[in-house]
Amino acid sequence: MPTLNDVYEARIAAGSLKPDAAQRAVLPELERIRLALEAAPAPAKRGFLSRFSRHSAPDPVRGLYLWGGVGRGKSMLMDLFIDAVEIPAKRRVHFHAFMQEVHHGMHEARKRGVEDAIAPVAEDIASRLRLLAFDEMQITDITDAMIVGRLFQKLFEDGVTIVTTSNRAPDDLYKNGLNRQLFLPFIALLKERLVVTPLDSPNDYRQDRLQGSPVYFHPAEGAGPELDAIWNDLTGGAAGEPLSLTVNGRDVVIPRFANGVGRASFADLCARPLGPADYLALADAVRVLILEDIPRLSRARNNEAKRLVTLIDALYEAKVRLIASAADEPERLYSEGEGAFEFERTASRLREMQDADWGQH
Repeated sequence: MPTLNDVYEARIAAGSLKPDAAQRAVLPELERIRLALEAAPAPAKRGFLSRFSRHSAPDPVRGLYLWGGVGRGKSMLMDLFIDAVEIPAKRRVHFHAFMQEVHHGMHEARKRGVEDAIAPVAEDIASRLRLLAFDEMQITDITDAMIVGRLFQKLFEDGVTIVTTSNRAPDDLYKNGLNRQLFLPFIALLKERLVVTPLDSPNDYRQDRLQGSPVYFHPAEGAGPELDAIWNDLTGGAAGEPLSLTVNGRDVVIPRFANGVGRASFADLCARPLGPADYLALADAVRVLILEDIPRLSRARNNEAKRLVTLIDALYEAKVRLIASAADEPERLYSEGEGAFEFERTASRLREMQDADWGQH
């Protein structure tokens, strides 16, 4: 059976990967987890009495928290790992999508009158999985912050191994969040149960793939094939699935999401009554946003123009790469109406975000 390093080197030889010392340094940790999971016997089905014993499940194989900047290859390494682990009880899922499922499961448990709604959700996950792999762990919602600590504790107690990627070190999760002191035990739990490993690659491969390519298309008509080509290049041809983010009790939906890349229309994100918190959550969840069909805006669409300003500000501050199609040049999208003067800054940012090296510093 080839090792992860064998697979990695074979892809370099085939020309589909470039050699990267920082990526190579992570492979032994992933190989350790793979070998330990494959060597461990599959746990027996848990009976009724075993639910009341903390010692009914074996200690999980110690997992991994892999963090680093955008485009460094975290998702690619996760792909290699998940494909290589030969156990059936494994799952890879984007962290925000997973938390959406958790909220749904807790809601159903409460409808049944369950007092501790986290317990049946954790038990269901543990009954099906030995390995749970997350993309892009990020906590932006106070409700999620209060849930994840108890949920992860129960998963660890039930023998589930967790591997996750994140753009932030554990100590920076939920930074400056409301009541963050209540979240600190979860950070300590992550450090205790997972090997924390930075991916210190100097290369931004996602940026490299966009280098020299246009990222702002106007007029929007006819830009679809070019946006499709960018999507396929950045996601490896994935179909993409909707990503629903829970923000202050409501859902913000990105219609297509894969490999850290989101794709949505102006109508999806700016014609709905969304606000700064929604756009901040979106900017934390995606590393690249393909935003389609920005129209010319007028006095009659002032609210949509304000939302576009807020969205661009959130993407700009979070250094999210923006690929957009629009009806016109940035400066001519909103030239009259309340806020037209303030929109000049947004137009300037849209110009700046087109630069080939934007977001690298």
